[in-house]
Amino acid sequence: MNNVELKQYDFLPEGVLDATPELLVNHLPQPALIHLSGKQAAPLFVSVLLHGNEPAGLLAVQALLKKYQNRSLPRSISIFFGNVHAAGEGLRRLKDQPDYNRIWPGTELPDSPETKIAQDIVDVMRAKNVFASIDIHNNTGLNPHYACINKLDNRFLQLASLFGRLVVYFTRPKGVQSAAFAELCPAVTLECGKPGQLHGVEHALEYLNSCLNLSGLPDHPVHEQDIDVYHTVAQVKVADSVKFSFQEPESDLLLDPDIERMNFNEISAGTVLGRVNGSLSMPLIALDESGHDISTLFFQIQGGELSVIRKAMPSMLTLDERVIRQDCFCYLMERLQQLAPTT
Repeated sequence: MNNVELKQYDFLPEGVLDATPELLVNHLPQPALIHLSGKQAAPLFVSVLLHGNEPAGLLAVQALLKKYQNRSLPRSISIFFGNVHAAGEGLRRLKDQPDYNRIWPGTELPDSPETKIAQDIVDVMRAKNVFASIDIHNNTGLNPHYACINKLDNRFLQLASLFGRLVVYFTRPKGVQSAAFAELCPAVTLECGKPGQLHGVEHALEYLNSCLNLSGLPDHPVHEQDIDVYHTVAQVKVADSVKFSFQEPESDLLLDPDIERMNFNEISAGTVLGRVNGSLSMPLIALDESGHDISTLFFQIQGGELSVIRKAMPSMLTLDERVIRQDCFCYLMERLQQLAPTT
């Protein structure tokens, strides 16, 4: 899809407010950045559908704009409708596409039309003196609702705590939208549960409306009793050469079909994740924030069983094999006992 390009509008194109994720591409045939004016000039930036199979952001934005259809927005808003082509197919991304949440400045991906789109958006929003940034996602696995930040800054923590008490701080993977915008303004990623859950849409809508009505973000610390912050210490992938499954006993790696219930639960040393067939070497690759392989610090194979060797808290575990291949197996987190803002 080499002809992809960014379209910008200062109005809502017809049909956008009512289009389903699958049919949005009929009204926005390319990734689109829509700017709408409000009483406060510095815009709230919102990105939706960076992953085409995660519709909560689109549905929340549609509901928000319908709410203000006949009255002024309290603040200007700029909305990026991302991978509309993948949304048309109900997929995270198409085979010939990069991940739209890995293309932003700071990415490790090669230059492409998509990375140019992301850079252009950052440049446009910098010039508009963006107020705050919100990137809205769904999960494929069983996860609670939570917000992610890329800087331990009081304003970022304040913005995140408006969504809930559960906050994840991470610096890897690279090229994510929130990290790029963190250089411009307070930025968060919202994880709104599985697609199709109305509560996820309602929670995102309520949050967007609250942010649209903020006059500013306080710079004082969030009370520690009001927030639980976890630090992502490793991103875990299944090695490309490994055939894995949740059902096929002859796979190289047969994973526990109840594995996603471990999300946001502290698992102890010795917890078994699956069974390894034959003389397979370590099937999982755990990378720390610098991209170094730390697999042997977390996992071992003993008696044909793959298990963890230290206490950890996973997130993003899913039974969706396509997503595991396209993204990762999970993230491993540790609780931050003491918040030390970087500003």
